[in-house]
Amino acid sequence: MPEGDTVFQAAQRVDRALGRHRLDVVDLRVPQLATVDLAGSLHVGTVARGKHLLTRLEHESGAWTLHTHLKMEGVWHAYGPRDRWRRPAHEARVVLRRGQVQAVGFALGVVELLATADEDSVVGHLGPDLLGPDWDASEALLRLRAEPDRGIWEALLDQRLLAGVGNVFANEICFVAGLHPATAVADVDDQGRLERVVDLAHRMLVLNRERVNRVTTGVARPGRDLWIYGRAGKPCRRCGTTVVKAARSDSRAPAHQGERTTSWCPRCQPEPA
Repeated sequence: MPEGDTVFQAAQRVDRALGRHRLDVVDLRVPQLATVDLAGSLHVGTVARGKHLLTRLEHESGAWTLHTHLKMEGVWHAYGPRDRWRRPAHEARVVLRRGQVQAVGFALGVVELLATADEDSVVGHLGPDLLGPDWDASEALLRLRAEPDRGIWEALLDQRLLAGVGNVFANEICFVAGLHPATAVADVDDQGRLERVVDLAHRMLVLNRERVNRVTTGVARPGRDLWIYGRAGKPCRRCGTTVVKAARSDSRAPAHQGERTTSWCPRCQPEPA
């Protein structure tokens, strides 16, 4: 499931593969960009911004940014001269090639081309990036406190407040902080825990940005790597109480993200009064 750590790794993968080289092929396999020809572009760099990827190109026609988003199914792969694609060709949405090295984006949820000067039109709404060089915890706290009645799980998922947390991390953060997912941001703040929540979010993503398999428990062994996510009906790793789950809707989320499943331990994360 793509979250901030996954997208960070994808950006690094593309950036390392293409380096600062001119591209022989820039093949954008989506209808609205099918006639665009940016072959010969210099790959300036690929960076992550929250869950968004920005691939910057310099072409004789100007400075361009290829904006992509993995959504639920997307992935970026890098291939060497003799490598075979690990996904079907019909799923390829972007093919970038320099020499015999390729970066291929499969099943991408968003593929857009815009002037680099206009990047804010697609990522300017995002909150502080948990894995960005300009991470600002104070700004994240300010944005969270601006929506005091919102449940902490919903707030953590809102990319406008802080960018990079997905449902796995939102569940894990709530568990480690001992918070029921529906606890209002204001109540978390009154308990003096909001700063800890923001710090936990930052530390969890930083610790996972280089990992192949996501780990929040400190134990990388399969089946022991997460505290609470995906463990509904199983005993809590901390106290043994049966973990429960529920589908929760967020009216302020985009329609395709409006309902997600949360898991929690009724004893370690008691419901708010």
